[in-house]
Amino acid sequence: MKQVYLKKGKEESLLRFHPWVFSGAIKRLDEGIGEGDVVAVVSAEGQTLATGHYQQGSIAVRVLAFGRRTIDSQFWQQRLGAAFAVRKALGLTDTFRLVHGEGDQLPGLIVDVYGRTAVMQAHSIGMHLSRHDIARELMVAMEGRLESIYYKSETTLPFMEPENGFLVGDDSGDDVAVENGLKFHIDWLRGQKTGFFVDQRDNRALLEGYAMGRKVLNMFCYTGGFSVYAMRGGAKQVCSVDSSAKAIELTRANVALNFPGDERHEAVCEDAFRFLDSSGGDYDLVVLDPPAFAKHRGALHNALRGYTRLNQKAMEKMPAHSLLFTFSCSQVVSKEQFRLAVFTAAAQARRQVRILHQLHQGADHPINIYHPEGEYLKGLVLYVE
Repeated sequence: MKQVYLKKGKEESLLRFHPWVFSGAIKRLDEGIGEGDVVAVVSAEGQTLATGHYQQGSIAVRVLAFGRRTIDSQFWQQRLGAAFAVRKALGLTDTFRLVHGEGDQLPGLIVDVYGRTAVMQAHSIGMHLSRHDIARELMVAMEGRLESIYYKSETTLPFMEPENGFLVGDDSGDDVAVENGLKFHIDWLRGQKTGFFVDQRDNRALLEGYAMGRKVLNMFCYTGGFSVYAMRGGAKQVCSVDSSAKAIELTRANVALNFPGDERHEAVCEDAFRFLDSSGGDYDLVVLDPPAFAKHRGALHNALRGYTRLNQKAMEKMPAHSLLFTFSCSQVVSKEQFRLAVFTAAAQARRQVRILHQLHQGADHPINIYHPEGEYLKGLVLYVE
């Protein structure tokens, strides 16, 4: 196994079990190390600290194990089996995230399960090169519950141009997944991420409990998840808005799948800010779940301004005694920064606001306690007086 040698004093983060080695901490590499190779990380004093995937870029090594470890079938069996054990303990059987990168000690790997199909996504070259080994052990770890595994990494590794496709099985199965008793079409072939935002499952269920008799506005609706839950919760009216015509088509299909012919739902293809500018102020339960406004630290300032502007526009239009479910999925935006942006929005809208809930990603998106960056989804439920 080739080795990566750290500069003196740069081993502290690994001694605290942080799973990343940044390029600036590296003194030199053994000759011949290639993208995606498994390497040992060695301190300036010659101690082997970790084993991981090497890749050029800011994050140079993603740690698979601390100390020296052979990355073989036994390794994948142990890690995937441990991940599945957590999901079984959570009582998840139909639609859930099985592997959440660093949260499951498999940095660079995402696996979502939709019924009998798993969708695998690589965020590192090392995981891409290991995809067939992972797929083979995944079938074993899932104890015969899977029929197919779809690989979808074109958008996460665009510089490599990997081909999306089935590693196991084919697309002859049903594309409908069940979440908390509701049905959703999952477009794992062309949809965003792995086809569905599983991380909002618990927050959708919370909204359902507040929806009775309310007029609901679901901005950035994508698959219409919040809309479908609101309808089951007894909402009087639901309006789903997204700038993507494909998202609106998918939302309509999901509403029809659960509530065929129900006239309470309306879907609008429109830019969110333009819709809020022109819409009436009679929606008393509003969901703001935009895509990441900041994908890197250089965009943080503009992202925070965007969250403030978006929330201010919504609050200005909402009637008294309304509820606002507002989210940020930008990893570089901290909970404190997001809360301050929403606080600023409330002040600028001159509304009295109370925080009822502070929300985050579901338990099947665990956060490695040594990797706080894994806490990417932040949410607030606000009572707008």
